[in-house]
Amino acid sequence: MSARSRLCGALVTALAALTTGLCAPVAAQTAPPPHTAVLDGARLQLTKARLDRGDPQLRRTVRALTARADKWLDQGPWTVVDKPRPAPGGDVHDYLSQAPYWWPSQTPTADNPWGCPYVQRDGQRNPEVDSGTDRQDVEKTFDSAYDLSLAWYYTGESRYARKAGQVLRTWFLDPATRMNPNLDHAQFIPCKYDGRAIGIIDFSQSYTGVLDAIALLNSGAPGWNGKDRTGMARWNTDFLGWLKDSDFGKQEGAAANNHGTFYDLLLAGLAYATGDKALARRTVLDARSRRIAPQIAADGSQPQELARTRSWHYSTFDLVAYTRLAAIGRHVGVDLWAYWGPDGQSLFKAVDYLLPAATGAAGWPHPELEFLRYAATDVVHAAADAGDVRARRAVPSLEAPPGGDLWALRPAAEQLDSIAG
Repeated sequence: MSARSRLCGALVTALAALTTGLCAPVAAQTAPPPHTAVLDGARLQLTKARLDRGDPQLRRTVRALTARADKWLDQGPWTVVDKPRPAPGGDVHDYLSQAPYWWPSQTPTADNPWGCPYVQRDGQRNPEVDSGTDRQDVEKTFDSAYDLSLAWYYTGESRYARKAGQVLRTWFLDPATRMNPNLDHAQFIPCKYDGRAIGIIDFSQSYTGVLDAIALLNSGAPGWNGKDRTGMARWNTDFLGWLKDSDFGKQEGAAANNHGTFYDLLLAGLAYATGDKALARRTVLDARSRRIAPQIAADGSQPQELARTRSWHYSTFDLVAYTRLAAIGRHVGVDLWAYWGPDGQSLFKAVDYLLPAATGAAGWPHPELEFLRYAATDVVHAAADAGDVRARRAVPSLEAPPGGDLWALRPAAEQLDSIAG
């Protein structure tokens, strides 16, 4: 071999090595982020990269997350077919829940086993709703799927992904245990209604977290296969159809308080997750004039929520829906935080209205049966991330919720003091 040939060969080898060294990390870094609906997949990807490089604060936060996930490993899975009696329609696969604030007015007897008629006590939760229906089990299904999927994403430990997959398959996919994709019998009232439109909030308040859990699993989780992905996509498409077209869905969409906001969140989330970005975008855009302008006052208060006996809870609750809806808006080119109503209404003002109580600087001046300061922590984080200077200043004074502040790992608001219903 000539000297020239040897030189060319050496150059080719060196160039190949250099190319491999440069391109391999780039390929890894450009793997597509999870196609999440509320969470920002690209942000999650960057956070995971920081964690993999040993960020000490993130490592501490991951320990708090995995502590939550570990508790789910020996629980469940849950299913709608386990309730002691089926929904009023007679199909055990139909979801059933009971109105939380309605109570029997009579002592149950053989002739009146429910103690009818039922009467409303706003903010006072009837313990009956936690037995005999699917309400508690669906909460466990949603919460565990979310915690476990996040734990797998950040740690890579397959046990978390496999458990999340088992939970989701049992509730939504397996023919013997699956839930029908409707909420026809949510929040029924014994002897009064077989189901109610407002029962949609059983799902709208937290199902978008399940959409994100599915997106995380879809990014390559062990034990979660193409059949699972296809099955969940079909279930979500069918559920979206029910939500859009049913009488209950239309009634809930017309609600003028947190029920309407959460309906929009669920509608936009399902639309985005199933590929209907036009519907997702339209829903977020419409929320400006249909939700923010009429539901948030010029001073940032939310009059519909302040009228409740749990006014702090419901004020933060409604803002969970708004901030999550704004997060979906980012994916479809809508900045909901930038909207200002004709009288100055805005999401920034609504969060700022909470800051004195959220930071402990002042008491909450409205009725509240059980004030928990940390209920506002996530929505203040959301406003701070969106550019609210007052919220950014408030972050160090926020109260961490039980189990720790997980915002750094899942930057999307949760209702931290959740009272079901």
